[in-house]
Amino acid sequence: MTTSSVVYQGNLRTLATHLKSGSTLETDAPVDNNGKGMKFSPTDLTATSLACCMFTLIGIHAEKNDIPLGSIHSEVTKTMASNPRRISRIAISIQFGGKEYSDREKKILEHAARTCPVALSLHPEIEQAVEFRYSG
Repeated sequence: MTTSSVVYQGNLRTLATHLKSGSTLETDAPVDNNGKGMKFSPTDLTATSLACCMFTLIGIHAEKNDIPLGSIHSEVTKTMASNPRRISRIAISIQFGGKEYSDREKKILEHAARTCPVALSLHPEIEQAVEFRYSG
């Protein structure tokens, strides 16, 4: 089954539609690559997708292991390389708050994040620098 359709809208902008739900998102080329930088760039989405995938797997494994989750948020930093232009590093700081986690729970959640499908699909030359921070 086809996942999405993408239409080039001109001016270095695309419109992607998720076919099952009809939800849409637009991308824009970044300022440092001839764009306006008014939307996520495709490489921004790649970096952001890593964090989203990690959170999804954290949620799945928390549910499987009866780990109640407090608040979770992250900050994502993408670093680009040139020649060839590509993502060289994705840094993600994941902050767990609102509850105390045992060492066992931390191990389960961190393993789930590091082995999410996006993490395992990225080229091995892309550094994935992931930091887990806990505050009760």
